[in-house]
Amino acid sequence: MANTSLPGSLDRAQPYALGLYRIVIGLLFACHGAASLFGVLGGAKGGGTVDAGVWPYWYAAVIQLVAGGLVMLGVGTRSAAFVASGSMAYAYFVNHQPDGLFPMENFGELSALFCWALLLLVFTGPGALSLDRLLPRRSGAADRRERTSVPA
Repeated sequence: MANTSLPGSLDRAQPYALGLYRIVIGLLFACHGAASLFGVLGGAKGGGTVDAGVWPYWYAAVIQLVAGGLVMLGVGTRSAAFVASGSMAYAYFVNHQPDGLFPMENFGELSALFCWALLLLVFTGPGALSLDRLLPRRSGAADRRERTSVPA
C-alpha cells in the first residue's frame, strides 16, 4: 500500500483549490459590479442602478465588473486583484470606517473581506484553471532580442 499522507494530498490539490477560490471571489465581485451598473441580481443597494459617471459609485462598479471578470477568468489576475483590492480599501476607509472602528459596527464587512481576499490573490497568483496558463509566455529576453534584431 502506498504511503499517502493527508498533508501531501492537500499540497497537490493546492493549485486547484486556489483556482476555485479565485473563480468564486472573481464571480462574486463581478456580480456586485453588474448589479450596480445594470440593475440585475437585485440592483444597486436593493434596486436600480448607479448613475453613470457618479464618483465614486459608478467607477467602483466598473472596477468590480471588469476586475472581477478578469480575476474570475484568470487573466492578469495579480494586477486586476491589486486594483480591486485597493478599491475595496478605499470603500472601507472612506464610506464605512467613519461610522465606527470595526466592520460589524460600520457595515463594512463586504468591503473588508473583498479587500483581503483579493489582496491574497496578488501574492498567490491565479492558481490552476486560469486562462493565463493557456496563453503562450514570452520571456523578457526574447522580447528584447526581437526588438533589437535586424531583419535579414
